[in-house]
Formats: sequence, C-alpha cells, structure tokens
Amino acid sequence: MAGMLLLGSRRYSSWSLRGWLAVRLAGLDVTEKVIALKGGGRTTEIHVRSPNRMVPYLQHDGADVWESLAICEYCAEIAPSLWPEDRIVRAHARSISAQMHAGFRPIRQNCSMDVERTPAPLAEISEELAADVALLSRTLKDALLRSGQPTTFLFGDRMTVADCMYAPIAIRIHTFELTVDPVVKVWVRTMLDQPLIQEWYALAEAEPAEWRLLY
Repeated sequence: MAGMLLLGSRRYSSWSLRGWLAVRLAGLDVTEKVIALKGGGRTTEIHVRSPNRMVPYLQHDGADVWESLAICEYCAEIAPSLWPEDRIVRAHARSISAQMHAGFRPIRQNCSMDVERTPAPLAEISEELAADVALLSRTLKDALLRSGQPTTFLFGDRMTVADCMYAPIAIRIHTFELTVDPVVKVWVRTMLDQPLIQEWYALAEAEPAEWRLLY
C-alpha cells in the first residue's frame, strides 16, 4: 500500500523540499498531498494532519515520521547510499546536515525560499547576515573540497542527505545572488540543474495561482 507524504506549497516550503528529495532518492512508494501555505502559521489543515503541526510529514509502511532530518534518516535506512559509506566522511555529512537543520537562521529569515522569484540581490545585507553567509560558504566549501578536489555533490558523485538538506540553500544563493566561494557556486549550478530540482520547479509552477502569497 502506498504511503503518504504531506507537503506545503512547493514554491515556498524549503523543509518540504528536503523531505521530498530524500523520499524520491530512496524510491519510496508514496502519494503526495500538497497543502497551500497561508503564512504566519495560519495553515490549520497542516496543524490537524501533522504531529508537529508542520510539513513535511511522512507515513510509510507503518511508520509516521516528521521533521525533515528525521525523514532523511528514515529514507537512508531504506537507501543507505543516502549517507557516505566511509564512517568519518559520514560523520562530517551528518554534522553539516544537523547544522543546517538547527542553524543559519539569519539566511532563512532574510532570504525566504521562492522558486519563482526573479533573482536579484538584497538591497541591504546586515553584518549578521553577512557572517552567516560566510559561515555557509565555508561549510559547503569544506565539504566539496574534503577529498582535495571539488566533488560534484557535497560528498561525492551522488546526492546524499547533506545535499537534500542544503538544496533550498542552493536556491536561496541563486535567488538572492549571495556571495559564496566559486567552488560553492558550481555546486549551486549543479543542484539547480539536477532533474529532481527541475521537477520541483515545474510542480511549483503548476500549483494554483491563488496559492501565491502576497509580499
């Protein structure tokens, strides 16, 4: 029996994108249910349907899983290649994935994900945001250059949980033209060209016009 993956509007829901990527990469048989986000925590349908009142929320083979990183970990149990094979490299990947889950608040607060927004730099960047972007750039660069040469994805030639967790960040870097290391810029372009990300963009564009939020 197919499971269910509850998502928020694809145009805006960065956390939904993270869980969705992991589910797709793991090949889980799920039906996707998308709920329009209303902003300001007013999406009551999600409150009723999700244990933590947020998206994404996965039901699969008797398991109920919420929080994007938990969904990624669940998917990696089914598809172990979602983490690097080497123990030490896997520890690095887990660390920066948890760092994304808990941190980079200035970027998330000032650079909201909107996959249909025309790329343009912010009019003003605070010291706090600039420091956060610099930390982000170092974090991603260190992963990409861990082996001494740039890798296609954060930890090798295939997407891992780390790429799932940072995929919305790639979109933000592109949308707000954030200043990052050239190595990171190449990874951003690779992520944006990835077929699953392209599919997400297309699905976002196909959502009802009335789902668009007013800024």
